[in-house]
Amino acid sequence: MTKTDVTELAARAARTVAPAITIALPKGRTLGPVSKLFQRAGMTGDADTSLASALDETSRALVRRARIGGHLVHLLLLKPDDVPTYVEYGTADLGICGRDVLVERDIDAYHPLDLGIGRCRLVVAGRVGAQTASEARMPRIATKYPRTAAKHFARSGVQVEIVNVQSSVELAPLTGLADLIVDLVETGKTLVENDLEVKEEILAVSTLLVANRASYKLRAEPISLLIQSLRSVLAAV
Repeated sequence: MTKTDVTELAARAARTVAPAITIALPKGRTLGPVSKLFQRAGMTGDADTSLASALDETSRALVRRARIGGHLVHLLLLKPDDVPTYVEYGTADLGICGRDVLVERDIDAYHPLDLGIGRCRLVVAGRVGAQTASEARMPRIATKYPRTAAKHFARSGVQVEIVNVQSSVELAPLTGLADLIVDLVETGKTLVENDLEVKEEILAVSTLLVANRASYKLRAEPISLLIQSLRSVLAAV
């Protein structure tokens, strides 16, 4: 066995015993920007392939393998709403989650880093010129964020009726289903095109890196490495 062979075996052994971490990633439009950010932070696919190859969207595999700094990384591809659940219960050490989902689910987890992806606002909106929630008598609110909406109006001392709607929330005031909506707004173009306007802002939203509280301590080395690498990348943008 040559010296080169011995060195390679030692490197493989080091990679094998290095602590692994599991990261829950949201499928959909956030996955692309997150993948590019992780790649710039030094994450690669397993066996020295690119991270893009590891996250190839043509594959149906729900668990992918990657590496960062010699640490094995398991990547779980989930629906966005499921990411915080996997993190809270410790099945995933880290996750990528929108602040809106984190607040709505009231998840007990650290959120050490704002990735700055998908910036938008969670707002109360209604028809142009229509009454605000505080002006109306027990307004009906359509939203896919019932818990967040209820807490917001309770803090304001406004009694409302919440209607849970999962899609085309803007349609609710137009059809008489609700007086107002609580929904995400990025540019506001959809509101304008449907004769709606923002009445008040509830929450600034962006994509966060969230961490299981126990994992944050028990797997401190690989988690800290990833966080520091991501901070360096974000600071350079």
